[in-house]
Amino acid sequence: MSRFAIGEHDFLLDGEPRRVLSGAIHYFRVHPDHWTDRIRKARLMGLNTVETYVPWNLHEPRPGEWTEAGRLDLRRFLEAVAAEGMHAIVRPGPYICAELDNGGLPAWLFADPEVGVRRGEPTFLAAIATYLERVCAVVAPLQIDRGGPVVLMQVENEYGAYGDDTAYLETLTDMFRGNGITVPLTTVDQPEPWMLKRGSAPGLHMTASFGSRSDARLDVLREHQPTGPLMSSEYWDGWFDSWGTHHHTTKADEAAADLDVLLGRGASVNLYMFHGGTNFGLTSGANDKGTYMPITTSYDYDAPLDEAGRPTAKYWAFREVLGRYAELPAEVPDPAAPAPTGEAPLRRAAAFLDAAQALDALETAEVPSFAQARHDAAFLLHEKHFTAEAGVLTVGEVRDRVHVVVDGTTVGVLSRELHQRALAIPPVASSLRLLVENQGRVNYGPRLGEDKGLVGGVRLDGRDLTGWTTRALGEGDLLALAGEADGTGPALPGLVFARAEFEAEDAADRFLDTAALGKGIAWINGFCLGRYWSRGPQRTLYVPGPVLRAGRNEAVLLELDGAPEAVLRFVAAPELGPLEF
Repeated sequence: MSRFAIGEHDFLLDGEPRRVLSGAIHYFRVHPDHWTDRIRKARLMGLNTVETYVPWNLHEPRPGEWTEAGRLDLRRFLEAVAAEGMHAIVRPGPYICAELDNGGLPAWLFADPEVGVRRGEPTFLAAIATYLERVCAVVAPLQIDRGGPVVLMQVENEYGAYGDDTAYLETLTDMFRGNGITVPLTTVDQPEPWMLKRGSAPGLHMTASFGSRSDARLDVLREHQPTGPLMSSEYWDGWFDSWGTHHHTTKADEAAADLDVLLGRGASVNLYMFHGGTNFGLTSGANDKGTYMPITTSYDYDAPLDEAGRPTAKYWAFREVLGRYAELPAEVPDPAAPAPTGEAPLRRAAAFLDAAQALDALETAEVPSFAQARHDAAFLLHEKHFTAEAGVLTVGEVRDRVHVVVDGTTVGVLSRELHQRALAIPPVASSLRLLVENQGRVNYGPRLGEDKGLVGGVRLDGRDLTGWTTRALGEGDLLALAGEADGTGPALPGLVFARAEFEAEDAADRFLDTAALGKGIAWINGFCLGRYWSRGPQRTLYVPGPVLRAGRNEAVLLELDGAPEAVLRFVAAPELGPLEF
């Protein structure tokens, strides 16, 4: 069998120098019926390797409940890489960042506040041991020395930016090796001396993450690792978007020129991203560097392949550069046709808060947090029946957004992003409901692993409000509550489900126009496309063709804030927002 190794200056494949020309494709962000297409387009651009993270939180949504179905079938993805004649890099973390909810760490792990985060704490390490055993059971038989495609695996992820626990990294290394991993193990950090020093350990090969000034970045890496192959295992060719910001892009010619410098140094590379894909469902994370900023549903990343898998100008610019260092296939991808368009009326269905009454309730004195009620909930609905004069409602801290509903009418919204904690409310004649929305867990930095909910209690004019009934709603509960369509109108009120039926002649990809919607979640034929929000930047949701069927299809929306138009509309191309304000 072939062997992949670390040489003094190069990666070695059976003793011969081998440059890794890789591109990132996250299998969990791409419909599995599209995997082969995306991998093939990577090869046609001139790449020889595909890299992916492994999301622990998606594979194990609840303790001991491991899944490898559908978008999470890592084995099938790696076999698709091999079938295209390419190699693979697998990065299972356990922490991956990736702008994914909680950085890929399962929320249930931190229900106990004493559990360590990315350090050698026994409970944390015990959970990691089980996780890596399962991942390695998939990957080990698919390593190159056993006839498979996997040539490298990464331990942790940009650890030098977070911690300084060499023993923790060594323990993880032992776990990989103890589970049959024989290929070289790597780390990645930004090429800052202090990060590189803290982010690796003996037996691990350092690589760097950056998106510009390749020459200088590689010099820093070489200073801290005098021998072995140079590699940028995250060459940032674009960037992600957050709700309320502009759509981030980089110039194709400038990114290609810097890639040329990197390859001219003899370095290996992994393009982050080659194809970004989509944060389907409610999987996107958030950043918090003083202001909480949830990540958009689109993970287009301004990558060489766009969110729908179509080559961009950057694809062709990168292909030209790669052709200077490797033989290019004669075949090129076919041009993409405009997506089918059309529209259908949206009809009101169940009122969200009323439908939620069908779920089991938790009775508590104080409002419970998500960890106390249900760690994987999308929403917590707190309800209290009482009477009160008009006053000021205050909460300790909002994580992340709260609809305040008095006697069935929404009277305001409190937002974590805006640091809001107080709202004047009218007299309460019967009930106060607080719908708390989890907009995505922080995926990077010191707030990793934090709880969600109303932290610090609820007060009215300074008096504690106690005696609450709470219902937790997971993503899987929402669609079941939608009910049948029974109303029409020119607009949609807030906190309501809506349905629409539309015809499709074929299973071509589509783009759902969200410009005339408010804030909510969309499904087509039971497949959760993700969140939408009028604040942008993105104005469309990507609809993978495989979720459609010839003939009648059904869309369901959960509209939270209210929409000015009750129309489901498909447009010919994606709209990811303005490039600057």
